[in-house]
Amino acid sequence: MSAQPTQPSDCFSDAAICVRGVQHRYGDRAALQGVDLQVESGQIFALLGPNGSGKTTLFRLISTLMPLQSGQITVAGAEVTDPLAVRGRIGIVFQAPSLDKKLTVDENIACQAALYGLSGQALKQRRDEVLKSLKLEDRRGEFCEKLSGGLKRRVELAKGMLHRPQVLLLDEPSTGLDPGARLDLWEVLRSMAADGMTILLTTHLLEEAEKADRLAILAEGKIIAEGTPDALQAELGEGLVTVTSDDPESTEKIIREQLGLTPQRVQQQVRIHSSNPAALVPQLAERLGDSARSITVGRPGLEDVFIAKTGHRFWAPSDLQD
Repeated sequence: MSAQPTQPSDCFSDAAICVRGVQHRYGDRAALQGVDLQVESGQIFALLGPNGSGKTTLFRLISTLMPLQSGQITVAGAEVTDPLAVRGRIGIVFQAPSLDKKLTVDENIACQAALYGLSGQALKQRRDEVLKSLKLEDRRGEFCEKLSGGLKRRVELAKGMLHRPQVLLLDEPSTGLDPGARLDLWEVLRSMAADGMTILLTTHLLEEAEKADRLAILAEGKIIAEGTPDALQAELGEGLVTVTSDDPESTEKIIREQLGLTPQRVQQQVRIHSSNPAALVPQLAERLGDSARSITVGRPGLEDVFIAKTGHRFWAPSDLQD
């Protein structure tokens, strides 16, 4: 299918990334269904979604790894229908490692520099700057095969930002990292964003998406929620009461008819969003009796946002591909 870009005026704003009306199909399957998205300069923006949600397809379109079928995408003011213009303005760190493990840190960066025509004093100066910002100065002579997972990820970032991209694209950046290395990675990302770089990342990790400035949650090729993590969670109220029952259908009926509430049934659980969850628990215990195996109270998280929008868990089984 040939590209048919639209020309909405708001894609010529100062946004670092603008996506308007994007659709994409793999044969008979719609991977993206009219996606609209805007990422402002200097933000860390997360695309959150389970397998089959469309986040990887959107990432590939933004990074010019696939041709645009329908809609419009601009990155740092360049249309993705002009891949060379976009690629000069972005850096990409893929999920799969791209380091040559038999080369040193310096040698890996030099190979990357050759792709962008960096050499001589310009390369030396920029390499020193990048290694210093990522705290890799004392590792520059080490072979990459001897580095920890977290340090390898830093070298990947060094390669991606070597040519001073306006936008850095990260595909599942913390894959394979231990908790400590993930914290280090986010410290680096925060520092890069503070210096004005725009960062777009894909993730299926809820706790990682919560660290972003803004995020978009995707499901079945559509953006079902977008905003700051705090704002999205606040939409669900102050608290969440979850009732686990062997007969969730009857439990839902009792709560709906006798308490006048609007619960949501998800597998063996019945969930109620409430501004005063503590006061609701005794009422539920009295009405449900032994039919309730447990009644728990918590604060809504991003998975609760996903459940509220889709009616199923974030980790719902899927045999689809992104």
